[in-house]
Amino acid sequence: MPFELIPTGTHFDFIGKRRIYAALSIALIVASGVAVAVNGIKMGIDFQGGTEMQVLFAPGTQVDEGAIRLVVGACGIPEASVVRYGDTEVAEYLIRFRSDAGSSASGEDCRLTPDQRAELARAREAGGGGGDEGEKGETIDKLSYALGNSIGALTVQRVEFVGPRVGEELRSSAIRSLGVATLLILLYIAARFSARFAPGAIIALVHDVLITAGIFVIFGLEFDLRVLAALLAIIGYSLNDTIIIYDRIRENMAIRTTVDLADVLNQSVNQTLARTILTSGTTLIAVLALWALGGEVIRPFAIAMTIGIVVGTYSSIFIASPTLLLLEDRYGRPQSPASATSAAAPPSDAAFTVRKDAAPRGPRGKDAGRKKKRPSAGKKRG
Repeated sequence: MPFELIPTGTHFDFIGKRRIYAALSIALIVASGVAVAVNGIKMGIDFQGGTEMQVLFAPGTQVDEGAIRLVVGACGIPEASVVRYGDTEVAEYLIRFRSDAGSSASGEDCRLTPDQRAELARAREAGGGGGDEGEKGETIDKLSYALGNSIGALTVQRVEFVGPRVGEELRSSAIRSLGVATLLILLYIAARFSARFAPGAIIALVHDVLITAGIFVIFGLEFDLRVLAALLAIIGYSLNDTIIIYDRIRENMAIRTTVDLADVLNQSVNQTLARTILTSGTTLIAVLALWALGGEVIRPFAIAMTIGIVVGTYSSIFIASPTLLLLEDRYGRPQSPASATSAAAPPSDAAFTVRKDAAPRGPRGKDAGRKKKRPSAGKKRG
């Protein structure tokens, strides 16, 4: 006997509880908006501007992320991101901090020798106040000295600076990429199915992006290019699940009339439920492995994808299909069962439906009987 995750004939009333789930989604979106108004959006250095400093400690140095973070915080940079870079056997780390970090704080607790402080002061005077680049160079030198004094000998492998102007351009490009992806999906759904299917898919996609981003804001997580890549992946993943359900809805609409559209939607969602759970479950296992084993560099992407898979599966079932029903109830013209079936089904299915409806009628039955007698009439003429 074959294994069935969801037994055949299972009937969960997803559409009947659509108002409950719609209220839940609205509550999450409103909570996200409140969190944005209260806490703001925590942008990474990709969007806000900042500095990346890659350092390599000498072999045998006992160091970890926490120790580096303490030294950097004592130098006036309290919210620096420190992640291990490269192999675990090599003490190589990536330090990232915003462009405004370290510029206003004096860093009196920074472990510097008198000679090092004097050298930094001479460099500041020689630069005429330094400007933005001078301040960043001074911050890099100060961190290098402090890390060397507190932890051990090190080499600065790489320093990259992202200015606020570049960060603003990246923000604009990110918003445009999400908008273009949504528009192309709208056109695809309209061409693949029909225009009445497209709004439900787009609402589900916007719903997924808003809730995923809202959870990041609520928990104070940082937005950067890794999170943007995850949001674009979430759009594609959610669309794939929605299209599977929409395809089954179209097949069932070709068999049953749109008068009982709610039943058709419920039947379609239940028929694809096993496939939805298996696909989402296996993808979620892979993403959770990235979250647990991928390290700090890949973790923001994995967190966003985990949220997006759960929310995307939810929206395909509870948002996209009920939106189709809502639009049909409000804007769809009332049709008779025969005309509704003709509009939803291919010509052959529609013709079959008409013949099926017409068969019981008495007059046509009599006409059919007369047609059978015509060959005998022809023989008499002969």
